[in-house]
Amino acid sequence: MPIRTRSLVALAAFAAAAVTATAASAQKKYDPGASDTEIKIGNIMPYSGPASSYGVIGKSEAAYFNKVNAEGGINGRKINFISYDDGYSPPKAIEQARKLVESDEVLFIFNSLGTPPNSAIQKYMNSKKVPQLFVATGATKWNDPKDFPWTMGWQPNYQSESQIYAKYILKEKPNAKIAVLYQNDDYGKDYLKGLKDGLGAKAASMIVAEESFETSEPTVDNHIVKLKATNADIFVNISTPKFAAQAIKKMAEIQWKPLHILNNVSASVGSVIKPAGYENAQDIISAAYLKDASDKQWDNDPGMKEFYAFLEKDFPEGNKLDGSVVVGYGVAQTLVEVLKKCGDNLTRENVMKQAANLKDFRTEVLLPGIKINTGPNDFAPISQLQLMKFKGEKWELFGDVISADVGG
Repeated sequence: MPIRTRSLVALAAFAAAAVTATAASAQKKYDPGASDTEIKIGNIMPYSGPASSYGVIGKSEAAYFNKVNAEGGINGRKINFISYDDGYSPPKAIEQARKLVESDEVLFIFNSLGTPPNSAIQKYMNSKKVPQLFVATGATKWNDPKDFPWTMGWQPNYQSESQIYAKYILKEKPNAKIAVLYQNDDYGKDYLKGLKDGLGAKAASMIVAEESFETSEPTVDNHIVKLKATNADIFVNISTPKFAAQAIKKMAEIQWKPLHILNNVSASVGSVIKPAGYENAQDIISAAYLKDASDKQWDNDPGMKEFYAFLEKDFPEGNKLDGSVVVGYGVAQTLVEVLKKCGDNLTRENVMKQAANLKDFRTEVLLPGIKINTGPNDFAPISQLQLMKFKGEKWELFGDVISADVGG
């Protein structure tokens, strides 16, 4: 072959290689925290402090991401999960969020826990245009894509849940007197607002007492004694696990037996009901959106079989009685779905775009009939719940799956 022809062939081959390389690099888009080999994810959890029983959510997620990495990662990339403790303290949450975004340079912050801590970092995250994704709190305000396009919830929101309780009360006990215990922060007030909105015009006459408490208080015992004195027929318990367990115990001790409605965030058999005593928790009403891993009815359920296998192999220290373990697993699976959909476009903008484009997605730990749906104007992934009553040593579901969309 003459030299000239040979050099033309070489030139053509070089040009083709350059085009291929350009096409490949054009397909891959990265923001800080993403590369050909890893996806760096930040997380903030109360591993200490008054809400420390929720810390197991972060541990479950870490175990799930280790499992994903052992199986080859997501589109060939390993997850680097960096989780810090904030002790459920808003100032500490701000400090940890800045560290994750500015020093660790994570792609986004995922499933940070608690309404007060997430409220504290929301403006910062949105000003930095870093996703605050699938936050671990049901505050209604996370469903506000217009004002906070970088923040999205995951679990059903608190107002939706307490409106479902209000519907139940109006149907079953329309003339009852209601006493409410609530945590004095955004989380407690959000639940209370939903309850009042759900009761409508009857709220003023039906609610005879609203007792608030601070998370810095060692116990809610004196609040329970005070509420008993109102002679209310219904007790609505809006508190996190430690205080919910104290309330159940104290009610038994002073022989106060109203219809007890307990918010979903404290319905864990392992971290609330068992410590409070099964005998003290009979007939409590709550609502669920996830399967209860301690319930034998799911033993042959394919999705739960996978979950049990995960516990055995990847997270042996995880307690299947603790509902928070199921939460961590379910939300981690949802994130993996979003990251798979991102493909090689791992920009913060695309992460939010894919998170806001989930259609009938199911992690198999969701109750039958419940699906995850989002859209550009719908940042509330799960908006369905089913009522349940505590019997023996487990929750028994009853009634239909109920939808209640609030926010946006």
